[in-house]
Amino acid sequence: MRIALAAGLALLALVLVTRLSRAPLVLARTNVAPEAQLAVNKGEATFCQHHETLPRGTSALRLWVSVNVGPQVTVAALSGSRVLAEGVQGAGWTGAVVTIPISPVPRRSSIVTVCTRLGPLVEPISLAGGRPRQSVGGGASSEMKIEYLRPGRRSWWAQARSVAQRLGLDRAPGGTWVALIPIALMIAAALLTSRLLLRQVGGEVLPPRVAGGAQVVAPPLALQRPVRALLARSARLARGLRAALGRVPRAAWTCAAVAVLSAASWSIITPPFQLPDEPSHFAYVQQLAETGELPKYSASLYSPEETKVLEDLNHKNIRFNPAVGTISTPAQHRKLEHDLALPLARHGVGEAGVATAEPPLYYALQTIPYLLGSGGTLLDQLTLMRLLSALMAGLTALFTYLFLREALPGARWAWTVGGLGVALFPLLGFISGGVNPDAMLFAVSAALFFCLARAFRRGLTPATAVAIGAVSAVGMLTKLNFIGLFPGVAIALAVLGWRAVRAGDRHAYRSLVTGFAIAALPVCVYTLSNLIHGRSFFGDSASGFADFGAHRSIGAELGYIWQSYLPRLPGMVPYFPDLDTTRLWFDRSIGLYGWLDTYFPNWVYTLALIPAAAIAILCARELVAERAALRARIGELLAYAALAAGLLALIGVNSYLKYPGLVMDYAEPRYLLPLAALFGALLALAARGAGRVWGPVVGTLIVVLVLGHDIFSQLLLVSRYYA
Repeated sequence: MRIALAAGLALLALVLVTRLSRAPLVLARTNVAPEAQLAVNKGEATFCQHHETLPRGTSALRLWVSVNVGPQVTVAALSGSRVLAEGVQGAGWTGAVVTIPISPVPRRSSIVTVCTRLGPLVEPISLAGGRPRQSVGGGASSEMKIEYLRPGRRSWWAQARSVAQRLGLDRAPGGTWVALIPIALMIAAALLTSRLLLRQVGGEVLPPRVAGGAQVVAPPLALQRPVRALLARSARLARGLRAALGRVPRAAWTCAAVAVLSAASWSIITPPFQLPDEPSHFAYVQQLAETGELPKYSASLYSPEETKVLEDLNHKNIRFNPAVGTISTPAQHRKLEHDLALPLARHGVGEAGVATAEPPLYYALQTIPYLLGSGGTLLDQLTLMRLLSALMAGLTALFTYLFLREALPGARWAWTVGGLGVALFPLLGFISGGVNPDAMLFAVSAALFFCLARAFRRGLTPATAVAIGAVSAVGMLTKLNFIGLFPGVAIALAVLGWRAVRAGDRHAYRSLVTGFAIAALPVCVYTLSNLIHGRSFFGDSASGFADFGAHRSIGAELGYIWQSYLPRLPGMVPYFPDLDTTRLWFDRSIGLYGWLDTYFPNWVYTLALIPAAAIAILCARELVAERAALRARIGELLAYAALAAGLLALIGVNSYLKYPGLVMDYAEPRYLLPLAALFGALLALAARGAGRVWGPVVGTLIVVLVLGHDIFSQLLLVSRYYA
């Protein structure tokens, strides 16, 4: 196992050094100066643009095509009938531009015809470019803006200082030194990961840590004195809490620390407000903290302070467009600092964009770092708020480890593999490194899985019923997406209650009712409050289930949901022509960052299929080997399947409501991360599937693979914004 760890880290370092020794792509030439929307097309479109010039060394073409879920794009550069270069970008990309790699062009070529084929299109597209031209075949067409890219002359190592300087410009306080923080954080995460693997997976099992002083008995107090009695009760509760925390394994705390370090690194390298909907979530917190009132309107008219900062950060032009990076000059930074110091109003008219319909719990917690940073600038407050979300990533990893301890009691070292795999998963760090209620939803969902696994293993007691109900209530008040998990919670409680009744537990019904009541009470109160004030609590999520089959047939909606994840069955209407939705989810899980506009080259996703297939095979092998144990736990597995199916159905319903204007609008893997505990279980089962001898070796390699995935994903984001 030590050899595997050393070899894995050495290979990771070698690949890292090799990739950074290469030069990034730079702009060699563009064909059209104006940037305006030219056309919106459906069906299949082919554009041939004549009299183009292909610079020497061109290895990629960047087309200014804007779409939510892009079609397959094929380009070919022709000189007469001879093909000079060609390339393909598969369907599923998103953003305002698409980059298609081509075979490098050895020499400069003039009077070239560049033909582009888009489609078949699954939704309308927007083109940016110049004057219209006549396409081959006679139909009216437009000249798209094409940028010709080729490798630069300076490697990433040579540009490290300039990248670090630019990274320090879009924040306050700024400076080149800021770039050292994520480097230090990821080194610390790698060291903690290696240490835990050596001690846990390598064979040495850490005993449960007993909290110091947990057995100390407090001196008797006079109960007739209320103050002393209250203090004594508080002391007993504190000792009980301390003892409970002391029973949490050190390995679980280490997994949590690794997750926090990774998310904190993501929070530094991700430019302000360059996460999905972060401006809206910040506006919600600001409205709540400054006025004590919830947002009332779903428009995106934020406070004067936030609006000015977004303008100085060039936010509108950067998002969705990888061709535009962050601010890059000291003059822009000085203007940002000047405007941050202005006494601008910190509250608007009560608008928080898409976040308006969300429950308030996450935002109420975020008012704490917001108010703590109120003496600084808006970007100071944003930094503190992001760190709170990073702590929630730690809770996600912590509860995932505890879930694995309850659900897979066979091999302790496998818990570490699953816990670290979740802690280092790049998408968890990316989302939890920003202001987004998903960060809290991930943690609450992992806690729910832990509570359910504990109940299935130890029985439904009043305490576990209260815990399940309380966690469910917190989840419902965190984000509307938790609605998708609620049917699974109901099924799990029903199965647990049935098992308790069969075992002769006289208090089973009381525990069951208690769990349901605690889960539903806060939701009922909040829903009633919103109805009184004319607001909608459930928003699009509830309307999606309420309108299930209302404006189209139920069969059509079920067909759409099925095809959102799996291949089309015979007889189904084809909603996604030429789009492999299963592969779409896989690719986006490997890498989709920024405003869903930052992704790896095609070959990375193809290469990722190899370890993914190996993990799936090993996991299946372990499940087959333990099929007798699975049959004995069929009720528990049914509950977990219901949790996953409910969430998938919710995502599919919401996407269906946007069809046909938008296709797969909610096909974002972050919406699947409430199931992070199950992802950790898959990794743990795969490690166990390699056998008792090779299992620790495979588990170590899995963790190193996820660590490398995290590091290269962060570097991808750096190249997107700061190159």
